[in-house]
Amino acid sequence: MNLSVLYRGKLTSCNYGCVYCPFAKRMESDARLAEDRVGLLQFERWICEQSMHRWRILFTPWGEALVRSWYRDTVSRLTHCEHIESVAAQTNLSCGLEWLSDCHRSKLALWVTFHPTEIKRSVFVRKVRRIQEAGVRLSVGMVGVPEFFPEIAALRQDLPPNIYLWINAQQPRARSYTEEEIEFLNSIDPHFIKTSRPQPSMEKPCRTGHTSFTVDGEGAIRRCHFVDEVIGSIHQSDWESRLFPRLCPNRACHCYLGLAHFALLELDNVFGDTLLERIPVQWADDVALAPASRR
Repeated sequence: MNLSVLYRGKLTSCNYGCVYCPFAKRMESDARLAEDRVGLLQFERWICEQSMHRWRILFTPWGEALVRSWYRDTVSRLTHCEHIESVAAQTNLSCGLEWLSDCHRSKLALWVTFHPTEIKRSVFVRKVRRIQEAGVRLSVGMVGVPEFFPEIAALRQDLPPNIYLWINAQQPRARSYTEEEIEFLNSIDPHFIKTSRPQPSMEKPCRTGHTSFTVDGEGAIRRCHFVDEVIGSIHQSDWESRLFPRLCPNRACHCYLGLAHFALLELDNVFGDTLLERIPVQWADDVALAPASRR
């Protein structure tokens, strides 16, 4: 069976100070970091034993994970597991890049977010180019803060055209986007409308809890990050029996991590096997046909 798993352990610290993020500049005790490391290694051992399935993994920490050596080491090791198809991680790209040489790079992908108050665009773009030259897949994104629009446009100009630049709607924000702002964001990210608006989802089909699920630092399995109900545990031998088709219990779905698996939105047709990595399968072809405003 082909399965996707999103891992979010106990890590909540971040080395960036973005004003729109509740985890900015958060610190953790050594004991808390040790717990996070134990949970991550526990998950790694478990998934390396699950060779009866083909896996796609996405690390979605509350904070910044790749500045921690145990995350880089785990990601690297998992890329060498034969039954794992891909390993992706969300990151602000503040870590070094030397560890990439230890990875099976054709299986690695990075979901990279640019924060213009924390790093110079020129430094960020150089890192992106180094990753691409190393043969690692990546998508790049920004939060659609209206004050950042000049930086969004500049980043699109500076990035290689075959790298998808996605935009997350700022949430919460003081006001709704104007029509002109939405038009601008659509010109940067043609999938912005689908992924930025809450989608009514209650009692509608979703692949979470069936072919996709989340695991936390204790090994608890939930259908997704946005449904608190625990449906199983990686410590239970019958964990597979807890996976079956389900309808969404929430009034609406608000985030790409959930929307990616919301059946009626059909984002799997857009992103294909790189759904977790957030890389549209036709992006390179789309670029060739795109208007100048998208380049």
